[in-house]
Amino acid sequence: MGGARAMSAGAGEREPGPVMDREAVDRALARRGAEHEAVETSLLALQDHAGRRLLEGAELTGVTRQRWAATEAAISLLWACFDTYTQALATARALRARRRNPSREDLAELTELLEGRSLAVPGAAGAAGNGPVASLTGEVPRLSHRCSLEELVERMNELYADSLAVVIAADAVWSALPARIDLLSAELNRTRTLAHSVGVRPGEHPAGDDLERIARVLGALREQVVSDPLEFWQPQAGAAAPGAGRPDTRRYDREARGLDEVRREIEAVLAVRQDAEARLRELSDLLSRADRTLAEARAARGEVLAKIAASEVPAVSGPPVVLQEELSRAAEYRRRGHWSRLSPLLDSLEARAEDELLRAREQLSAVAAPLAIRAELRGRLDAYRAKVARHGLAEDTLLMERYDAARRMLWSAPCDLRAAEQAVLRYQRAVAETLAGEQG
Repeated sequence: MGGARAMSAGAGEREPGPVMDREAVDRALARRGAEHEAVETSLLALQDHAGRRLLEGAELTGVTRQRWAATEAAISLLWACFDTYTQALATARALRARRRNPSREDLAELTELLEGRSLAVPGAAGAAGNGPVASLTGEVPRLSHRCSLEELVERMNELYADSLAVVIAADAVWSALPARIDLLSAELNRTRTLAHSVGVRPGEHPAGDDLERIARVLGALREQVVSDPLEFWQPQAGAAAPGAGRPDTRRYDREARGLDEVRREIEAVLAVRQDAEARLRELSDLLSRADRTLAEARAARGEVLAKIAASEVPAVSGPPVVLQEELSRAAEYRRRGHWSRLSPLLDSLEARAEDELLRAREQLSAVAAPLAIRAELRGRLDAYRAKVARHGLAEDTLLMERYDAARRMLWSAPCDLRAAEQAVLRYQRAVAETLAGEQG
């Protein structure tokens, strides 16, 4: 309570002691008057609080219904306590106003009013007047008890803090969550419209099913937030101020993240619609290159079988017929505007088309390896012959014989690669020995 913070800590039953003098009475009356004004200001602010008015007129359920019933009883008790305080203060002021210099009997009575446990404070009655209602802490108060003004202020402080905490919490949740849910629902509707434009619909695409689920959850969530706001309040542990905490947005945040994921998926489908033609063209080119490479591999295999003797040549697979059929299906999806189906098909085709081209190249390399070996031997033989000519040994009989033998093997069909390689090596050694003898 705004004014309650200025109030002193609780006092017990006043023990017999000296009677206050006039100056002490006047100071106590001034302090109690300031307390009374602060309490009244806080109570009126609570009465006018937007959260209290909303709670009063709402159809509540669950936790909020239970706590608001206790809070209404607490507020009624709070006003009753304030009325008691007001009456006691008015009585003390009237007694003090009788005489400029009060008698000892007046001072004793004033001391009892201001310091003693002379007040009968009412308890909390049920809504139908059938019995006490538990306080917000669960304690069932007595129907009435006696206390001092100091103790009465403490009691009002407690009732005010508990009541204000409930009002602030409900108002904070109502101020935060319904508006955010409405904004997210509006974003959901825009996303749903975009989804329909690219063929993402419930029952046809997982993202369409996710949108319907999020819509149902948001509708139920908003209804629960409106009827039971305190279910979505996280109080701050150990906080001194009433109503310290924050709205619990975990369920909202989960659906917001889900909608973001769906939106990204739909944007990916939309991107497919924008670049589908180029991707289909690139896919067609990839498969054509793979087909041509396989054709080269088959031709190379035939050449190896015809021209290379005793060589194990791996088989070459056929053209990528399955991928070609799926490419035709993708083109049909594009023509019909089935973008949600086209998107995953294109992703799959692109990966498999790359793999198909790589596989075709590997097969071509494997079957053409004997031809590559033969070409390397031929090149090595010609290089050594050129070296011999540079040194003026082109007419050397031994070298000519070794060269002719290696050349006949490499240019004959079928070519025995092992024998041809040995012939080339013999020619190399002969060249090296001859050049060494010339230099010696």
